[in-house]
Amino acid sequence: MNFSLLNFDFLNTLSTVFYVLLAIGVLLFMVTIHELGHYTAGKILKFKINEFSIGFGKALWSKTNKSGEKVSLRLVPLGGYCAFEGEDENSDNPKAFNNQKPWKRLIVLFSGVLFNFLSAILFSAILLTFVGYSNIVQVASIETADWNLNTQIEVGDVIYGANGNEFSYFEDEYLSSVIADTEIGGSIDLLIERDGVKQTVTVVKYDTTEFIDSVAVGRIGITMQNYKFNVFESFIRAFPLTVSFAYKVLYFLVMLIIGSLSLSQVGGPLTTIGAIATYTKMSFANLLVLMPLISANLAVFNLLPFPALDGARMVFVGLEWIRKKPINRKIEGYIHFGGLVVLFAFIIIVDLIHIFS
Repeated sequence: MNFSLLNFDFLNTLSTVFYVLLAIGVLLFMVTIHELGHYTAGKILKFKINEFSIGFGKALWSKTNKSGEKVSLRLVPLGGYCAFEGEDENSDNPKAFNNQKPWKRLIVLFSGVLFNFLSAILFSAILLTFVGYSNIVQVASIETADWNLNTQIEVGDVIYGANGNEFSYFEDEYLSSVIADTEIGGSIDLLIERDGVKQTVTVVKYDTTEFIDSVAVGRIGITMQNYKFNVFESFIRAFPLTVSFAYKVLYFLVMLIIGSLSLSQVGGPLTTIGAIATYTKMSFANLLVLMPLISANLAVFNLLPFPALDGARMVFVGLEWIRKKPINRKIEGYIHFGGLVVLFAFIIIVDLIHIFS
């Protein structure tokens, strides 16, 4: 029996379990941030809150605080909720959700999305500070081979754009793609920053395959790394980066709705957990990329006007505000319940597609 092989398999299994548990924790953390937004706004506006729960299903642990609010940790770690008194039914309590003014309810409903978006900005700033983002790179080293005549490039130069275009978070154009699209012998005008001064330098793309391995990044004689911004710059750039993540999520949803994407390209919670675990196992830095993306995803998704989601609940409150009277609570409750069933069915189907594909 090969004990070293068994030991390797055991350690590999432990590693996989660790990253899966980490992925579950990350997803729960993101959902908790969302529900904490509802909870915080509800507390500030004096709503009666019955329960704040992390997870669904059977309660593993619960405690009731002095305000009469139950805080719970439940068995199924795929979500959570903040249960308000009178949210889906009539209540005589003046602090009940449906007895509050519409503008207050809209704030409470929107606060979950707001917390997700604000956390995405924070995570984006952390990403830009500690990892950087691949659209803005720094020259890490320069090839010293005789063929490399691009001597105007220096180690430490930060490259912000090429051929008159500054790289944007909203476009998937990077220096590597510009180099790939340039013919051998063609020139590239690089927008660089050196010693705090921006300038344009011209480099030539050389055929270096006979000198450097063909998969290496050396076509213009340099190797690159993500540029890490200082904390101040990171927070300035974090907002547009977060907006770009939200835009890409919305674009993806639109493509799915119009049929340009198939269900096999969509994932539910299990697929998301698997993806987080896989990419984090490849490199822990990937987790810092995924966190703002997941936060932006939750913000956009919950704003959709689909029954059971915050967006739909906001629509009902808005209609009540305009009509000066609520839509029948029972009808609204049935609509949201039906939407919840459809959502659960959808995520189960897309996860099963991934599992059996």
